[in-house]
Amino acid sequence: MSAIQTITMPKWGLSMQEGKVNGWLKQIGDAVEQGQEIVEVESEKIAGAVEAGATGVLRRQLANEEDVLPVGGLLGVIADASVSDADIDAFVADFLSNFKPAEGAEEDQGPTTQKIEVNGHKLRYLKRGDSGKSGEPMLLIHGFGGDLNNWLFNHEALAADREVYALDLPGHGESTKDVGEGSLAALADTVAAFLDAVGVASAHLVGHSMGGAVSLTVALRHPEKVRSLSLIGSAGLGNEINTGYIQGFVSAANRNALKPLLADLFADSSLVTRQLVDDLLKYKRLEGVGEALSTLSGNLFADGRQNSVMADQLAALGKPVLVIWGEEDRIIPVAHAHAVSGKVQVEVLGNRGHMVQMEAANDVNRAIARFVG
Repeated sequence: MSAIQTITMPKWGLSMQEGKVNGWLKQIGDAVEQGQEIVEVESEKIAGAVEAGATGVLRRQLANEEDVLPVGGLLGVIADASVSDADIDAFVADFLSNFKPAEGAEEDQGPTTQKIEVNGHKLRYLKRGDSGKSGEPMLLIHGFGGDLNNWLFNHEALAADREVYALDLPGHGESTKDVGEGSLAALADTVAAFLDAVGVASAHLVGHSMGGAVSLTVALRHPEKVRSLSLIGSAGLGNEINTGYIQGFVSAANRNALKPLLADLFADSSLVTRQLVDDLLKYKRLEGVGEALSTLSGNLFADGRQNSVMADQLAALGKPVLVIWGEEDRIIPVAHAHAVSGKVQVEVLGNRGHMVQMEAANDVNRAIARFVG
């Protein structure tokens, strides 16, 4: 590595302009390994950990707990023990004198969401990465009530060596609110048509929760579209589901009703920020959302159970399958992951909940990258 490496405020999601330091996980003088979580920061959406980009010693902490820094701002410095304090001080002074926070419209700061017509309906999506790179295309599919922002900790990392798309399913985000019959088959056919529309012949599918069941259904109905499946806290692998959560989410109309439900998504309920609650309330108040969610929940999760279970078809798919689960998942039980262990690759992450791709983003990103690589 070069002698001195920076730790800077990350950019999670298109709208993030600044972040707050929640606390350091390593102290000055501590040895750190590349990939180790070193400092926790919080955007308006959610908190997460920043990894060390190099192996060395944490030599400087340039931001204290509660400090707010712009994206790209200097949090700390890693360097070999042999590097002098004077050299580090000069490096820091040079960085700070030359650093300018990004300004201007979001579209000037990297990728922006796009909309495309699929089967007569508009779908919103976000593409990151380059088709000219070595890896094969990937598609991220969110869960019930989610949207493409559910991947804000994952999308950029997974796009390091491939093009990666994330879309809003019908009924969600800024896509059409028409879910048709509201079946997994209808959603899967839309996903296959979306891949055609963006010119992707086949892709690695990464599905969370309901998005996992959609991914499985794409593999069954359109096998030529699927290179592999990464299923995260996935529906479709067992009957049980927290129907109190599903019904409560469909009916919740204010902050007091919604916030305790969202707390069930995380092992650490403090990750539910005011902005997260506000964003979901804003979505739920859009015209057509209530009907869309009711139709989907009535079809997919009626009578307190998952109506489509495809666990016994995993082996017959003929596709590589990775299953990732948070051990503390309160929405879909981790027992579903243990039940398929042996047939497919399974990784269970301790002290993590249903939104494991947010709570343990670095671990999930590495697992998926290893799997598809």
